[in-house]
Amino acid sequence: MTAAPLSAPSLRARLSRQFALQTMVGLSLVCGAVYLVIALTLSSRQDDTLVKKRATVLRLLNEAREVHDVAGIQHLLSDFLTGHDDLSLVVRQRNGHAVFDKNDPDRPDAMSKRLVFDVRLPDEMGGSGHAELIHDIRKDEALLSRLWWTLLTGAIVGTLAVSATGFLLVKRGLAPVNALAGRTSELDATRMDQRLDLTGQPEEVLPLLLQFNALLDRLQAAYLQMSAFNADVAHELNNPLSILIGSCEVALRRPRSGAELQDVLSSNLEELRRIAGIVADMLFLSHAERGVTARRAYPTRMAELAAEVAEYHEAALEEAELRVEVRGDARVSVDAGLVRRAISNLLSNASRYATKGSLVEVRIDRPNVNLVSIGVHNKGPVIPAEHLPRLFDRFYRIDPSRTNADRNHGLGLSIVAAIAKMHGGTATATSSEEGTYVGFTVDNRVEDPALADERAQPW
Repeated sequence: MTAAPLSAPSLRARLSRQFALQTMVGLSLVCGAVYLVIALTLSSRQDDTLVKKRATVLRLLNEAREVHDVAGIQHLLSDFLTGHDDLSLVVRQRNGHAVFDKNDPDRPDAMSKRLVFDVRLPDEMGGSGHAELIHDIRKDEALLSRLWWTLLTGAIVGTLAVSATGFLLVKRGLAPVNALAGRTSELDATRMDQRLDLTGQPEEVLPLLLQFNALLDRLQAAYLQMSAFNADVAHELNNPLSILIGSCEVALRRPRSGAELQDVLSSNLEELRRIAGIVADMLFLSHAERGVTARRAYPTRMAELAAEVAEYHEAALEEAELRVEVRGDARVSVDAGLVRRAISNLLSNASRYATKGSLVEVRIDRPNVNLVSIGVHNKGPVIPAEHLPRLFDRFYRIDPSRTNADRNHGLGLSIVAAIAKMHGGTATATSSEEGTYVGFTVDNRVEDPALADERAQPW
């Protein structure tokens, strides 16, 4: 029992999650950038404020040092801080004694920025010292905190809103795919001519639809071929079986002598051999279609193989008043038995259709270093062009009346094509007023290093 495949997340769910993640990342980056820019702006403004106020403090102390006493300077500094609630100032002598101290001791250090600088003081204040400006940044920190939560809330709400909208858009965008699923469910073997409509389909889906329709074309062709094949098999087997049944029925109607029964059995044996031949050929084609490759031996001269086959067919060729000649040669690593069978089928086919008294040629050629062609050329009736591509189909006959069906069951050229495929080649057929050529090619490339040295030798 085959286990059901694990279901993957739907395309809609994956797209929606990716869209939501991308939105969240994008909004987070934008919000983070806004927060960082504002935080840097506030920090820069705080630093500028401290620098400017330092200049003001230095100017006040320089101007008031000769004119005012200590109390007057303290009064000027107090006036300077008036209206600046976010500023504090501490002025100390060199010995650390504070001559002016306006600072909030309860303010945390983390909530303030400080700027320490040297100042010149009146002589009664020690002549020199240092000042410390303190900027209260609690308001700015509160503003940044509100901004942080606002941006965070906006990012979350925005992500949820965009995700929900994206989910609906993805659902709407995938509607054609869902519609296609409904259309494909309507296809069945009783309506093999139906195809998916490409009108108005998204550009991204069109390649899939084209490939699917092409697959349907191939399936229809295979289905029709299989139906025709079944009919041909039934027809080919029906004739000999009918003969066998009729012969047995006649033999059983009345007592027969041993000689008569022997004649019946001999006739039946001939029909049984014919059935066995059809079944054997069909099994061979079945193995070839499953990808079985030929078992290659050391390089063999094709002319010698062709001559052996021609000698075997000598009686049939003489009866048809035909002459045979082998032209060309090549040393190729092949399965000699299979190649003999292919050449035999080609000569048998030529002996049935060649003009009496004409020459039948077995042509061996090497189009390139990796390819060898073997075929039979004969004079005879021109085969219409529409029949040439189908000559190598199973049970295909140009003559619909099935002339000579008792001697030829229509698998010979199919076997030639199968043998060519097993050797990495193809079957070919041409026909014109000059004659008909039917043959096949053999790929001469081999993987066995021991055979590779012989590949390049043409003779």
